[in-house]
Amino acid sequence: MSALEELRTAAWYGDRTLDLSFPPEWNVSTLNPETPPPLSDSQIVRALARPVGQPPLRILAAEKVRPLIIVDDLTRPTPCARVMPFLLEEFLQAGIGASDVTVLMATGTHGAPRADAMAKKIGPEAAAQCRLIVHDDTRDAVRVGRTSFGTAVYVNREVPASDLIVGIGGIYPQHSTGFGGGSKLALGVLGRRSITRLHFGHSSSKGSYDVDNDFRRELDEIARIIGLRSLVSLHVDAGRRPVRIASGDWERYYRGEVAFAKQAYRAPLPDGADVVISNAYPIDVSLTFMRSKGVIPLVHAPPHASKILISACSEGVGHHGLFPFISTSKFDRPRRLARYALARPRRIPQMVAGRLKRKLVSYSGKGTQPAGQAATFHEQRKSSSPIWLYLPEQVSLPERIPGMQQVHSWRGILDRVGEQHAGRGTLEVVVYPCSPLQVLDTHTMENASLSSPELQGAD
Repeated sequence: MSALEELRTAAWYGDRTLDLSFPPEWNVSTLNPETPPPLSDSQIVRALARPVGQPPLRILAAEKVRPLIIVDDLTRPTPCARVMPFLLEEFLQAGIGASDVTVLMATGTHGAPRADAMAKKIGPEAAAQCRLIVHDDTRDAVRVGRTSFGTAVYVNREVPASDLIVGIGGIYPQHSTGFGGGSKLALGVLGRRSITRLHFGHSSSKGSYDVDNDFRRELDEIARIIGLRSLVSLHVDAGRRPVRIASGDWERYYRGEVAFAKQAYRAPLPDGADVVISNAYPIDVSLTFMRSKGVIPLVHAPPHASKILISACSEGVGHHGLFPFISTSKFDRPRRLARYALARPRRIPQMVAGRLKRKLVSYSGKGTQPAGQAATFHEQRKSSSPIWLYLPEQVSLPERIPGMQQVHSWRGILDRVGEQHAGRGTLEVVVYPCSPLQVLDTHTMENASLSSPELQGAD
């Protein structure tokens, strides 16, 4: 072994360095994003002091008594802890102590996180000082309005009870809405009925990175309805360090930040590669979320290529209330029927047709995965090569994962690649070091499976 590649793994659970060795005859190309250096404290302070389109928080918070900070959960790599001390200082300048600030973790339908999740997200000091609440989309939601699209807006009751709302989130590629961040943070504090209606009321943007869609427009309306006008948005590098910040009125700056992401994280498709390696860090916390965030480069791998997905899956399978990756509950079918009931009438034929198509694919003899899951990795059936899931952490996952084969050592990965390409000399290897952040050079996800609700929903 001669070539050595250093990646990162286990976001939120160590953020460890992962050293990968390669045979000397392999030609390894690593597609690193072109991000700025990590932010200094002074740069963060300056961004908060000069928000876009708004007065500084210390002025907005004057005479307020029930401020609320909404943060994303650990399925997102946003290092909110880097911002929290400075945000709390802004509140203090307005006469509001940390003990009077409520922090609400926007979990959407992701279920209750582990006990230390809030300390990881906002830092142990802020977690010890502030009032902490983890959103539960199945309870404590109150109706606050209706969008022009017809969605009744049910939101965590802490939101309308607050007199100032500030969000902290990130801006990352997202299959359904083009990019996450901005008003999409509001989705994480909505009730299940509203979230379901949003997911099944709109067509997906199908991984096009286009934020000009009705899903996004309705989220914008919802953010206005619930009073989320001030937002701190971060971009992170391949090591999950914040490299760019925007604060203030998200409607004024969001599209500019998306444009930055499209340029800084741009990466070519793996055309001509013999081996494609996709590292799901920094969205590798669970199987459920890495399978939609980290798999995209592998979908575009040439048919003959070996496809390798790296993910720590520190929290195991993970959970999504609308789109469970591995279905184990007897309630999944009734829940699916309920989703059809909440969908807009014009969307129901599309949903039924999509489900029928996935069933036909699964019965075609080209795979043995359950019908509802087979389409997720439909593209890989064009070759006999599976996705090899390299798990650098000792985690417990189901023995069978649709479309994937688990491998627990890097040596095992190299052996499998060697067997697949036996007799060949030089292999062209492409590495995507932070694939969930990277923007591939394509405007349309050609894979039919990427428009399936299963992949669309894992956000």
